[in-house]
Amino acid sequence: MDIRLLLISHASTAAMRAGRFPAADSLAPLDPRGLAEIQAARASLPIPDDAAAFVSPASCARETALALGLTATVDAHLADMNYGNWHSRRLADLMTEAPQALAAWTRDPDAAPHGGESFSQLVKRTGGWLEALNERTSHASQANETRNVVAVTHAPVLRASIISVLGAAPAVFPQIEIAPLSVIELRCSRRGWTWWPASR
Repeated sequence: MDIRLLLISHASTAAMRAGRFPAADSLAPLDPRGLAEIQAARASLPIPDDAAAFVSPASCARETALALGLTATVDAHLADMNYGNWHSRRLADLMTEAPQALAAWTRDPDAAPHGGESFSQLVKRTGGWLEALNERTSHASQANETRNVVAVTHAPVLRASIISVLGAAPAVFPQIEIAPLSVIELRCSRRGWTWWPASR
């Protein structure tokens, strides 16, 4: 059977707008601006009524899913990158305090913050989730059906998903920009996963 997967990046947070990495516990709620962004975008997001929904454990993702009217299952594989000891730190401060480490992290997919996760590791994690989704779906449904799935997660996970599906080198990750509430569409058929323009 085929899968149509819509990946949605969560609404903006106060930390994002301040140039700060998210907190390690990911419990900071969306602020009024982020919630207003969801309400403004909700009508134009192409979410099928029959979609199975999944969401990152982070509060910002869960609140985005809820505001979009989704009853979503939390899946730890959709969590944001682990930023190690950079959690809650301001990007501007790291540019002063650890410029070489920050430069390596922004250019080298195998570089990771101390105690954190590299982009290459995120691509592997995301690719594993996509394959597991395909396996679960293929066993649960008829061969001629298309199953709609929605996942609300984080911009790095959307970037990693594109790279995984295309079989591209993780080194291209700086060339992919994902804004808050962006949507990418991936489809899985007998020829594997493909990246499609998100339908509206």
